[in-house]
Amino acid sequence: MTASAALVVERAAQVSAAIDRAFDMLLAVPQDARRRLYEAMRHAAIGGGKRLRPLLVHAACDLFNISPETALRVGLAVECIHVYSLVHDDLPAMDDDDMRRGKPTVHKAYDEATAILVGDCLQSFAFEILADEQTHPDPFVRVELMKALAVASGAGGMAGGQMMDLEAEKSRFDLATVTRLQNLKTGALIGFSVEAAAIAARIPPDGRKGLHGYARDIGLAFQIADDLLDVEGDAATAGKATGKDAAAGKETFVSLLGAPRAREQARLLVDQAKAHLHGFGARADLLRAIADYIVERDR
Repeated sequence: MTASAALVVERAAQVSAAIDRAFDMLLAVPQDARRRLYEAMRHAAIGGGKRLRPLLVHAACDLFNISPETALRVGLAVECIHVYSLVHDDLPAMDDDDMRRGKPTVHKAYDEATAILVGDCLQSFAFEILADEQTHPDPFVRVELMKALAVASGAGGMAGGQMMDLEAEKSRFDLATVTRLQNLKTGALIGFSVEAAAIAARIPPDGRKGLHGYARDIGLAFQIADDLLDVEGDAATAGKATGKDAAAGKETFVSLLGAPRAREQARLLVDQAKAHLHGFGARADLLRAIADYIVERDR
């Protein structure tokens, strides 16, 4: 393992443990008729997963000396949105998956109605976390964080990309359309995860261009790596089914470019992403390491 990969693994383990502790505390199971809902939320949110988005929040916060408490709470909010999207994405009406993060999906472990409610609750919980003054003392910062996450989550971001992904099963998408789809479905939340630190630091929008470029490039590199894993990866290692895109007849970066060219494009995107960080010096070492790790991972 390279030194940069070891750095990512170490910080990811720390962030994952902190996220799990926070979920464990905040999702304490009540002794009433909501018990099953909270148990299902815990099943979805605690344990497993790459925690890439919270890790990116922490890495970006390193650039601006943002407090660990703010980094944790913003990371927790974006992870709520990500997990909710996975719970709904796994439903029979969407991808109909049985396994997620190495364990049964929520609708399999519980039922479809409970899974829908789990997603609903995690989505609203994200904004409850951001609205709390524990996240940031400045109410204007909290409002901007909430707005940015809402945009990244909705029709102009993740959910819009998911709709395009559903349409991909019955349409022939070219490379530009697939790129647009993934910029929304995957890239929007990654973009928020990086930009949130600049929002917390009160950096004006015109000072965030480098971070936007970094996030855009690693978002695409991440998706190319995912597409390669879907074709070449092992389901047991990945913790989810593989070969789904080809079975659904979807165009992907791999189907359009071929595996060798897709792999080369991912590496070019990583190099480009790191170039966007030239002004941050050693403070951006974790962000650079994450960019490399994204295309080297096996899950």
